[in-house]
Amino acid sequence: MSEKRGAQQQPAFVLHQWDWSETSLILDLFTRDQGRVAAVAKGAKRPYSQLRPVLMPFQRIQVAFNRGRSDEQGDIQTLRSAEYAAAGQRLPPARLFPGFYLNELLMKLLARGDAHAGLFDAYADTLQALAGGDADPDDQAPLRAFELRLLRETGVLPELDRDTITQAPLQTGRAYLLQPEGGLVAAGRAGHAATGRDEPSLGAAQCQALERALARADMAALRLACRGSQPALRQQLRGLLAHQIGSPMLRTRQVMLDVRRLLDPVAASTA
Repeated sequence: MSEKRGAQQQPAFVLHQWDWSETSLILDLFTRDQGRVAAVAKGAKRPYSQLRPVLMPFQRIQVAFNRGRSDEQGDIQTLRSAEYAAAGQRLPPARLFPGFYLNELLMKLLARGDAHAGLFDAYADTLQALAGGDADPDDQAPLRAFELRLLRETGVLPELDRDTITQAPLQTGRAYLLQPEGGLVAAGRAGHAATGRDEPSLGAAQCQALERALARADMAALRLACRGSQPALRQQLRGLLAHQIGSPMLRTRQVMLDVRRLLDPVAASTA
């Protein structure tokens, strides 16, 4: 669908879509300039609509919106144009669940209209990492790296090169825990209640490597640092995300686990 006069285009991804009428869709878009945007795509469900092949998840598009006078105070914009940007690889079937997981995280943790250009670029980079032909389908580092970047962008991830409570630099050889309310704290510190189980911890060097990559906004370096920090990083980020979202399990993760249980019960128990 070509751009009309007066519409300013911007990069975007489709996070989710809902039926609005027999012929139209409501879209949840992640745009670089405006953040998350709710938009109505009129006529997008018609068989001959040029929008049908464009408004697909995980492909970068260019969009423009149009607000009528009656919509100026509303939350839903009207999609005026959408074009395929033709950049990057598509996700293989084995990586669709991780892709939808990223989309659900963005929908849960980002408010509409809150622009995060750096996070948009990190999302696009993560999709390419997931789509890479030589990528291990079981590699969780792209997900962990994006979770860290999302939490940092939304202001809930503490600095990972210092103790949150004391603000002292991390001590070489000491283990640390990333807690939802306490931040990054030394494992076993007095005053923190025992959990009744051994929690996998992060080493000081691991935390520092993660912080350096975050400070540089270097997603490749962040993925590399995440590979050296699992499974402790996975478990601690899971707790932090659940605290922020208010739910211990996202829908996409639950579906993914259900599918894995059907295919491989042993592997699902470690996911």
